[in-house]
Amino acid sequence: MSNDNTLNLHYVHQCFQRSLKEEDDVVIEAYIEGYTELVKFLDLIGTVFSFVSSDVKSKIKVMEKHKECEQSMYYESFKKMMNYEKETSLHEKNGFVSGSRTMLRLHRGLDFIRLFLKRVSEIDDKANTCSICQETYNLTLAEFHPWYIRKAATLAMYALPSKPDLLKKIFGTEESLTAALAILPQTLSSCDEVYKRVEQLYTDFDFHTLP
Repeated sequence: MSNDNTLNLHYVHQCFQRSLKEEDDVVIEAYIEGYTELVKFLDLIGTVFSFVSSDVKSKIKVMEKHKECEQSMYYESFKKMMNYEKETSLHEKNGFVSGSRTMLRLHRGLDFIRLFLKRVSEIDDKANTCSICQETYNLTLAEFHPWYIRKAATLAMYALPSKPDLLKKIFGTEESLTAALAILPQTLSSCDEVYKRVEQLYTDFDFHTLP
């Protein structure tokens, strides 16, 4: 199960596997459960991405409200949600907090987290985690952030610890780290499959540019 002080990749893997629906859809509740665990990664590496973590948590609260409303049946999966909001033009309605727009922000964050985790696991212990983080950020989230946030984030990354210290902060004990590294390939594979499906749905519904 989940622990507030460490990242449980096995739990992330289980949730994301459970989120896979049919051949091309993703169950929102299971996605958010896995994502909530995965976003601890941002909290555990320090204040570098606290602004992203805070934004993600607020978006998750928005989706929880959608799950409690009268139209909750339309928010069971990404495809169902997008189809509902597109058919009713809710994604364009002023004053309505679109689930599709909200989840797009989480989707972009997932791209950064999965890629950074993968790259950190591949570098040797003496490699610079700061440069890896900056490169990953520039490839993913940076294009969606205004200049002042990009500048602040890039500067804050210089405070990232070495790989061994970073992994210790994220996973805790040596035993937990060993278990995490063993499950990491499967977890990353699950993240990739979920990301690929959601990315395709945003393309199919032409929702990538939601404001």
